[in-house]
Order: sequence, then structure tokens, then C-alpha cells
Amino acid sequence: MNISEIVPGVRYVGVNDRTTTRFEALWPLPAGVSYNAYLVVGSEHIALIDTVEERFGGRLIENIRREIGNRPIDYLVINHMEPDHSSSIEALRLRYPNIRIVSNAKALQMVSGFYGITADTLEVKEGDTLDLGGLTLTFAMAPMVHWPETMVTWCPERQTLFSGDAFGTFGALDGGITDSHLDPNRYWEEMRRYYASIVGKYGSPVQKALAKVRTLAPATICPTHGPVWQHQVAQVLDLYDRLSRYEGEKGVVIAYGSMYGNTEQMAERIARHIAAEGAGPIVVHNLTYTDPSFVLRDIFHYDTLILGGPTYNGSLFPPVAQLADMLAARCIPRRKFAFFGSFCWAGAAVRWLDEFAGRMKWQPLGDPVELKQGFSEDADAACRRLAHDVATSLQNE
Repeated sequence: MNISEIVPGVRYVGVNDRTTTRFEALWPLPAGVSYNAYLVVGSEHIALIDTVEERFGGRLIENIRREIGNRPIDYLVINHMEPDHSSSIEALRLRYPNIRIVSNAKALQMVSGFYGITADTLEVKEGDTLDLGGLTLTFAMAPMVHWPETMVTWCPERQTLFSGDAFGTFGALDGGITDSHLDPNRYWEEMRRYYASIVGKYGSPVQKALAKVRTLAPATICPTHGPVWQHQVAQVLDLYDRLSRYEGEKGVVIAYGSMYGNTEQMAERIARHIAAEGAGPIVVHNLTYTDPSFVLRDIFHYDTLILGGPTYNGSLFPPVAQLADMLAARCIPRRKFAFFGSFCWAGAAVRWLDEFAGRMKWQPLGDPVELKQGFSEDADAACRRLAHDVATSLQNE
């Protein structure tokens, strides 16, 4: 069985990357990542949909030759210009000198800007169609999902959508390619982490793109990262819909920073008191040690956030302030929010977090807990009251 043939005429020629440690030099890749590219083989012409990161360009060409031998590629369709999908363009042009680059005006400007290529290009607009012979490709613009030049490509004869970065995940492909040849369950949390880290700011453009996708009703979705979706298409669309509407499931994330352990005790006691009231699920992150992408993933997953940290140089402890800045950059319109802080001689953390809630237009739950110096029974009682307010909110959903 040739599992690289996803549907008749559509073949997978992507590669796995198990050596890069940080995606975009920011986000950890404990399970690697795939760079997906696809051949669409018509009776008259062949199109390649996207390329791979240039270090793997040789493998891409090997994969192409394995599928089509020495036949030429007529078209290279570029859905998205990030270098992990476009940096093999020059190598492909050397191997296939007559290849024609197909994309929209914004992407073609980037082809020129990144690689100095201006010849043998074909500009397409919304609804334009490319006939390959028996198979056609139609193009739809999806700007800011998550770059301004992004588009998607639709093959109506196979009900197959080439979606660019949309519906992608972190995680290399372990043997299989489609969700029927590998276990899709290990990718759901990585899809959330991918979305929260990279796409999270662009909820409104994602909603507009989803409306186009639902009209097409794809049977197969071919993203540029992660599995090809066939059996789980409905679940993928539903997850992207909820993420892009910023709708969290019932649950609480407690994220904190602590220098000497007193603020950490507050976080642990708040978590324990919430659990004692039978509320949850509860996820606790120490921001000094946990990469922000995992925290962002959980904040996009659950509807309640409790944030805490000590005062540091008259402001908020830097790892906590960094997370707050990331949340603000993603324009999350609503979360149930509670906060706590500590100080030694002049308190600033709680005031900073209160101002942050105001900037985000989040309505805080309960009274914030502010600890002066060491943890005490009085502080524990205040943590219990805050936990009760959070647990009551969760239980009333």
C-alpha cells in the first residue's frame, strides 16, 4: 500500500524534522515537527503545493522523484511564504528550471523580496482556477492566518483542501501521514499549543477563513504541519472554531512566579482549596520553569485564569509580566480572572495585575490576595476565600 497517496492524484512528499529544538526560534519541539508538501498529479500537468525548510530540500526532491520519477513539475503553488515552507524554492528551480510559481500578489512580492525571483510567476486572485487535466486547483485568500499573504488551495474533484498553516500541529509524523495511519490523539494538545503560540492573535481572520472552509465541506485537509485530516475533519474544524472564538472549556489555570517560595505556597494553597470544593480541572504552572507555549495552550483550553507573582524592582516578577504581555498580544477578549501577589517592603504586584485586568477588560473573581513577607495562616485563609469564589464560578457554569 502506497500510503503517500492521500487520495487519487494527491501525494505526500513532505519531511520530518526531529533536530530543530525551537520553532520560530521560540517554541519548543519535544516531538519534532513536519514540513508538509504535496503533489497534485493531473493528466496534463503536475503541481507541487508548498515546499519545505531548505535544510531538507534534498529529501523533498528525493520524495518527489520517488512519486513521479523524472517527470517535470509544471507549477509550484505557494500558500504561505514563511521560510519553513518556501526556502527550498531556489533548489527546486535548479532541479525543475521550467517550473512556474503560482500565488497571490502579496506572496509573489515576498518571493521577490526573500529570494530575488521575479520571472516565471503566475498571479492568482480569489476564485481563480488552474486546470491540471482532470484535476483543478481553485484559490481562496485567507489573509492573517497568520501572515497577510496566506491563501488556501482547493481541489474540488477530490474534496481536498491544502490549508497552509491552518489546522497544523507541532509533532513529527511517526510513520503514517493521515489520521487513519497514526494515532491522532497525541496531536490535539499540540494543535492547541501551535494555535495559541502562533495563530492566537488572529481569531477574527480565522473565523472568516473557517466560513469559507465550511462552505467547501472538505473530506480531506492537508496542512503544512502535522497529520493529514480525513476521519477527524469535523473535530479539527470544531477545535479551530472554539479556539478562534476564544471559548475556553470549564477549568482553571494557575500560573505563578516565585523567588523564595512564599508566592508558590499561595498558588499551591489556592489550587488545593479549589480541589477541596470539587471544582476543576486544575492545571498549575511555575512560570520560571514552564515554557510559555505550554501555559498559553492551557489558557486557550480553559476559561479561568489565576495569575500570581511577587513584586520585583517596583513592578511584577518578570516571568509573570512576560506571560501577561503574551496574553495581551493575543487579544484574548474574555477569561474569568483572579490574581494574587506578594511583597517584602513595598507592594506593586497586585496593583500591576489589577491594572492588567483593566487593560484586558476582564472582570476579576473575588478579592485578590496580597501577601507581605512570609506565608501565614491569615494568608491561607485569604487564599481559601479566593479559591471559594473561583470554585463557585466554575460550579455555576
